[in-house]
Amino acid sequence: MHMGFLQLGWRTLWRDARAGELRLLVIAVALAVAALTSVAFFADRLEGGLQRDARQLLGGDVVVVSDNAPPAVFAEQARQRGMRTVQTLSFPTMGRAPDANGGAAKLVALKVVDAGYPLRGQLQTAQGLEQPGGVTRDIPAPGTAWVEAPLLAALNLNVGDSLLLGDASLRIARILTVEPDRGAGFMAFAPRVMIHAADVPVTGLVQPASRLTYRLAVAGDTESAIAAYARWARAEVENPAYHGLRVEAMDSGRPEMKQTLERAEKFLSLVALLAALLSAVAVALAARSFAARHLDAAALLRVLGLPQRRIAAAYALEFALVGLVASAIGVAIGWGVHHVFVWLLAGLVEAGLPAPSGWPVAFGVGMGLTLLLAFGLPPVLQLAQVPPLRVIRRELGALRSASVGVLAVGVAGFAALLMAVSQDAKLGGIAVGGFAAATLLFAGLGWLAVRALRRLVNEATAPRWLVLATRQLSARPGYAVVQISSLAVGLLALVLLVLLRTDLVASWRAATPPDAPNRFVINIQPEQTQDFQAALQRGGVARYDWYPMIRGRLVQVNGRDVAPADYAEERAQRLVDREFNLSNALQAPAHNPITAGRWTPGEADGASVEEGIANTLGLKLGDQLTFDVGGVRHAARITSLRKVDWGSMRANFFVMFPVEQLEGVATTYLAAYRAPDTPGFDNALVRDFPNITNVDMAATIAQVQGVLNQVIRAVEFLFAFTLAAGLVVLFAAVTATREERAHEYALMRAMGAHSGLLRQVQRAELAGVGLLAGALASAVAVAVGWALARWVFEFTWTAPLWVPLAGALAGAVLALAAGWWGLREVLTRPVMATLREAQ
Repeated sequence: MHMGFLQLGWRTLWRDARAGELRLLVIAVALAVAALTSVAFFADRLEGGLQRDARQLLGGDVVVVSDNAPPAVFAEQARQRGMRTVQTLSFPTMGRAPDANGGAAKLVALKVVDAGYPLRGQLQTAQGLEQPGGVTRDIPAPGTAWVEAPLLAALNLNVGDSLLLGDASLRIARILTVEPDRGAGFMAFAPRVMIHAADVPVTGLVQPASRLTYRLAVAGDTESAIAAYARWARAEVENPAYHGLRVEAMDSGRPEMKQTLERAEKFLSLVALLAALLSAVAVALAARSFAARHLDAAALLRVLGLPQRRIAAAYALEFALVGLVASAIGVAIGWGVHHVFVWLLAGLVEAGLPAPSGWPVAFGVGMGLTLLLAFGLPPVLQLAQVPPLRVIRRELGALRSASVGVLAVGVAGFAALLMAVSQDAKLGGIAVGGFAAATLLFAGLGWLAVRALRRLVNEATAPRWLVLATRQLSARPGYAVVQISSLAVGLLALVLLVLLRTDLVASWRAATPPDAPNRFVINIQPEQTQDFQAALQRGGVARYDWYPMIRGRLVQVNGRDVAPADYAEERAQRLVDREFNLSNALQAPAHNPITAGRWTPGEADGASVEEGIANTLGLKLGDQLTFDVGGVRHAARITSLRKVDWGSMRANFFVMFPVEQLEGVATTYLAAYRAPDTPGFDNALVRDFPNITNVDMAATIAQVQGVLNQVIRAVEFLFAFTLAAGLVVLFAAVTATREERAHEYALMRAMGAHSGLLRQVQRAELAGVGLLAGALASAVAVAVGWALARWVFEFTWTAPLWVPLAGALAGAVLALAAGWWGLREVLTRPVMATLREAQ
C-alpha cells in the first residue's frame, strides 16, 4: 500500500466518526475541558477585573493600613517623592435617630475623611432619595454626614434630619451612592456613614480600646515612583519598631475581594478537578475498547503491507484531531458556563468584567490533548504491533498493559496540569494524590476480592446464576479488577461531592444555635458596667456573657522579642503583627474546655491560651509571654490551653488571664446576650449609652449566609459536569468488556442456557461489582473528605457511619442501570453472528 499516514489518518477518522466509535471519547474530553475552562474563564476575568479596578478599590496607588495612626514617616516619605496623600479612619459604631424621629438605632460603618479624599476613583452622591447621583469632588462639611440610603429607611430619617453619633448630632446632607474604596463582599455589612475629620473629637467615639482602621492612601504620577514607594513601604513595615502595619498596592489589590471569593474558587476548582480525573478514567477505558474493536482492521492493514510506523502515525493523527475537536467543543461550553457563574455570583462579582485573555483557551486545548494523548493513545498505538497472522488466528495480538514508562509520563503531565488548575497545593495534593492512592487501593482490594469470591461460593449448593456469575468474574480477573477500580473511582468522586454538599456545606450554612447570643455589645466603659448590667436585667436578659476586653500585642516569648519575620506561616505573622483581644476572668469559661494544663483561679502570673493559636505560634505550657497593652507591659506564664469553638457564637478570646482584674491597663467590657423581643430594647440601650457599639449578629449572619448560598448554587451547577463525567465512567467501565461478554453469552446460549438465566447472571455480576466498588469508594470518600475538611476548607468532618452502606447500594443501582443501557443488546445478539465474528 502506498497510502500516506495523513490520508490514512483522515480516512480512519471519518469512518470511525460516522460509525460512532469516537462518541464516548469526545464526550469525556469535552466534559473535562468544559469543567476546567469554565472555572478558568471565570478566574481569568475576575483577575482582570481586579487588576483593572485596583486603584479604585484601593483608593490610591499604595495604601498603608494600620490599627493605630500610621507613623508620620510614611506620609513624609511620600511628600518628599512628590506624591499625594490622604488619611481615612473607619470603625463600626451605632447611629441613632433623634427621639422625635422614633429613636431607632442601627450599627453603621463610620468613615472619617479629610481634604483630598479620594485620591483614586470617583465619589458619587445624591441630594435626595428620588434624585439621581452624580460625581463630586467634595467631602462632608464639618457638622454634616453623608449616609447610604438603607440607613435612612432603617432609622426613619431623611436628608436634612439629624443623625446621632456618640455625643454628636450631625445633619444628613447627602446620600452616598458610590464609594470607590469601600471594598467588596460581606466584610462591609453595615450601611456607610461618612463624616469630616474635624467632627471625630465631638462624637467621643474613639476610646483607648476602640477597634480602629487607619488607611493612608498614596498616589503618584509615574509607575516607577509608585513601585519605588511600594518597595520602600514594604521594607519599612518590617521595622521591629512598627506593629500592625501592612501595605496594599496594585499587585495585591483589596484583600476583601479575594477573601470573599476564595472559598468559591476552591469549591469550583475541586469540582473541576474531580470532573477532569473522572474524564481521564473514561478516556482510558473508551480508548482501550476502541483499540480492542480495531485489532482485526489493524491486522488486515499489516497483511496489505502497511508499515507499523505509518499505522501508528495514522492513529496518532486521528486521536490528535479528535482531541482538537473535543477540546474546541469543551472550550465553547466552558465559555458559556462561566457566564452562569457570573450571574450566580452577582453581587460578589462586579459587573462589567473585562474580556478574558487567551490563556483559558490555550489551557483548555492543551488539557484536552494531554488527556487524550496521555490516557487514550497508549492502548491505540499497540494496534501498530498487531501481527498479520491475527487474520487467521484470533487469539494472537491481544492488547497488553500499556508501558509503565508511557503511562508514568502521561500521568505525571496530567497531574502537573491539575495541580496548576487547583492553584492551592493542599487542594491539588489531596485531590490528585488521594485519587491516585485510591486507584491503587481499589485495584489491590478488587484483586483480593475476585480471588476470594471463587472460594466463598459453594458451587454444589449455590444457585446456578450465582455460580455462573462467579465464574464469569474469576475467569477474567484482570478485566474484573479494571472494572471494579473504574467504577470505584467514578463513585468516589460522586460520593465525595455529595458528602461535601450535604455535610460540609451544610455545616457551613448551619443556623445559629437556638440559645446562642445574637447581640454583641463592645466599648462598654468601666464606669458604665453597673448601669449597663442593670439595664439588661430590666429588659429581661437573665443570661449573658460579660468579659473585660483588652487590646494587646504579643511582644516577647520567654524574654525574647518576637517579630513577624520569626515565623514562616502567614497567619502567625499576622497574629504577631497586630493587636488582638485579651480578657480575664476568675473562672474558666464553661464553653471553653481545658485541653492541657490547669486553670487556677487568682493565679496572678498565669495565662490560658487557645490551643489553635498556641500551635500556630509554637507556644507550649510554661512559656513566658509578654504583652504590650497600650504601652504597659504585662507578663504571664502559660498554665493552660483551651479549646475554643469559634462558631459557637459565644464570647471567645485568644488569651485569658485567670484573675478578677488586671491593674494598670486600658479596659472596656463586652456583653453577649440574646436580645429580648421587647420593642425598642436595642434603641433604649444605645440612647442611654451612646458610646457603645451594639452588633446585631442575626443580620450579619443572614447576609453571610446569602453569600454562601450564591457560592453553593455555583458549585451545584458545576456539579452537573462531574455527575455527567461520573456517569460516562460508569458506562465505559461496564461496557469495556462488551465483546467478551457477547462471546461468552453466545457460547452459553449455544450450550442450552436460556435468556432468563443469562439475564440473571449479568445482573448478579453487575450488582456484585457495583456493591464492592460503591463500598470501597464511600469508605475512601470519607477519608478524602476528612482531609479536605481539615486542611482546605477548615470544617469539622462529621460523615455518618452509614455512608459505606449507602454507597454500596448506590453503586449496585448505578452499575445495573449502566449495564441495562450499555449491555442490553448483548443478550439479544444472534448466536451465529457472534460466533462467526469470533472465528
